[in-house]
Amino acid sequence: MRFADPIYIILLLVFAAAAYFAEKKLARKKEAVISFSGTDGFSGINPSPRLKLRFIPKAAYYAAIALVFFAMARPQAGQKTEEIYNQGVDIMLVLDTSTSMQAIDFRPHNRFEATKKVAKEFAKQRKTDRIGIVVFAGLAFTQCPFTADIDSVLDFIDQCEIGMTEVDGTAIGSAIATASNRLKDSKGKSKVMILITDGRNNSGEIDPLTAAQAAAALDVKIYAIGAGKPGGALFPVNDPVFGRRYVKVPEQELDEDTLAKVAEATGGRYFRATDTASLERIMGQINEMEKTDVKSIKYTNYTELFSYFLWPAFILFGFGIFIGNTWLKKIP
Repeated sequence: MRFADPIYIILLLVFAAAAYFAEKKLARKKEAVISFSGTDGFSGINPSPRLKLRFIPKAAYYAAIALVFFAMARPQAGQKTEEIYNQGVDIMLVLDTSTSMQAIDFRPHNRFEATKKVAKEFAKQRKTDRIGIVVFAGLAFTQCPFTADIDSVLDFIDQCEIGMTEVDGTAIGSAIATASNRLKDSKGKSKVMILITDGRNNSGEIDPLTAAQAAAALDVKIYAIGAGKPGGALFPVNDPVFGRRYVKVPEQELDEDTLAKVAEATGGRYFRATDTASLERIMGQINEMEKTDVKSIKYTNYTELFSYFLWPAFILFGFGIFIGNTWLKKIP
């Protein structure tokens, strides 16, 4: 609630102070002018109930005057609405779910779990954008269509698992084509694809560079991220004798040259992530480069509330006049 003419609130405080000093002065005038040697003779006399209530009419008048001041200050209740008149960015997260993403070099997680964690943090910061998810290994499919419901996006990321495509391999070209197909009808301010992989295209029927050129024709920008620490990494192995153990595997064939060309063909950039911290920094950079400048118009509709103060004021005035001229009429 607000007051359109708050000056009357100040005047109310002035009136309250003046009324207080006037009442104090009146009380002094009413003090006894005849002195008694003692009051023991009056100790058994109690004032009547009417005498105890003689303050009511004046209190009603003062309360009514205070309410009138509030009414003149024009109290208002406002309802704010916001109209967003431009759209955000449409972002497709393209996540590699091949078995090589189990490598334990993004401690304390493997590559895929680190990717999921960072992707979720990224999604939480894109509250005015639409986000979709494509997963791929030997083939690619849409895990989550475009949505502005970030909670749904987070749930779909949680559901992503290594091997969920049921065909192992690394079909980077197919993944780009699948994501581009989702982005082609986008009406967002810009179309962005964030591709995270640790391998080389060895599956699918579409070459990554051909898919990237098709994406560029659709005004899609690709940010490609190569995941993996140089020098190889530990991989989990289920041994039938010794159970689950970890084996050092030489460095995977991360095709940085092709990923760089894919990004360059679309006006994007290529990054190399060697651990969780570097992956977080890269996603932070992309977040800054693809800032959403959402413009909006805010409206506020105000409802006048003076009647909620004025009517009680009239009632209190009437009550004070009535009781002061009836039941309490003869009380001095």
